[in-house]
Amino acid sequence: MTREEELTRLGWQRQATYDEPRLSEMVDTYREIGLEIHLEPFDPAEEPGCTECMAASPQKYKTIYTRKKS
Repeated sequence: MTREEELTRLGWQRQATYDEPRLSEMVDTYREIGLEIHLEPFDPAEEPGCTECMAASPQKYKTIYTRKKS
């Protein structure tokens, strides 16, 4: 089971992958609308589309997962 499958099983929904400053902006937006936030390290293997530029500096990126507060 992949990490994304595990998170999905726990009720998390993958949103997108960002670096700063957009990462913090999106986290704040999701919190403002009442969602729980979980950040995962960027994994080029689980990212759809071209990730060549992002893979050069993977530590800069985080993938945002959200779910409704319980």
